[in-house]
Amino acid sequence: MTTADRLSIEDVALINATANRLEESIERVIVGKPEIVRLALVALLCEGHILLEDVPGLGKTTLAKAIARSLGCEFRRIQFTPDLMPADITGINYYNQKLGEFVFREGPLVAQVVLADEINRATPRTQSALLEAMEERQLTVEGVTTKLPSPFLVVATQNPVELEGTFPLPEAQLDRFLIRLKLGYPSEDEEDEILRRFEGDSPLESLQPVITGEELSRLAAALRHLHVDPSVRRYAVQIVQATREDPAFELGASPRGSLALFRTARALAAISGRDYVLPDDVKTMAPYVLPHRLILSTQARLRGRNGDDLLAEVLKRVPVPIEG
Repeated sequence: MTTADRLSIEDVALINATANRLEESIERVIVGKPEIVRLALVALLCEGHILLEDVPGLGKTTLAKAIARSLGCEFRRIQFTPDLMPADITGINYYNQKLGEFVFREGPLVAQVVLADEINRATPRTQSALLEAMEERQLTVEGVTTKLPSPFLVVATQNPVELEGTFPLPEAQLDRFLIRLKLGYPSEDEEDEILRRFEGDSPLESLQPVITGEELSRLAAALRHLHVDPSVRRYAVQIVQATREDPAFELGASPRGSLALFRTARALAAISGRDYVLPDDVKTMAPYVLPHRLILSTQARLRGRNGDDLLAEVLKRVPVPIEG
């Protein structure tokens, strides 16, 4: 990469300032989760999809709405239910008698920011309708392909503990999500602040957009020129390779996982105000980008292991590159 291709200090400052404005906006609603908000911003700057996974009542849908309201983008919400059909979200071709021809009536998936609420309550057939949209940013209905608007972001929520009436997301679907986040319970002081903040009107209703979709796409394009040292890039590759060689995993992360780790580390560096990526950026993003892409071996599952703990062991084993 030539010097002319490098991301300028001005561009890094703009990304950093924009991220700070977004963070301030979202944290007016989400209390005590600055790390989660920051990681969500990383995904936004990568124009990647976000999976929010946790028990009911912790603010998954509220966070998704706060993100949507902070972006000046067309927003639609889809409440996933067992009777939801693929055509209900993608749209249909219907015969218009007045025009004497078939016309495409777009579904709620044709938007810039889509909230897929309780995504694991829909049947696998309906879930699979998202695959093409999430990966290729397009829809094909009855042989007709429709390009989706830019940016196109899916923010999905799911409850991992309630199994009755749910359909677990298949590996191919999980792999489409750039990042998976868990909010966790608030502390006593944070929960008290939630009660104080929401005792009157919800602060969510007063949120105003702080960035347009066009600006977000422009920043995401600029981010591709942020410098990454070859040793740091190789470090990301070595982490992913280690998941494929570890016997605890039946299947390690795919090259899509490598790209996700690389892109999110770059975004984290820019949000932090740096025009270069550190190994720590890669290490920080790995627990949020890789575990949902890993399939544990039978032995690991029988021993009660989970992907997060096993990945932490992998990160300890892979040597961190040292400058010079």
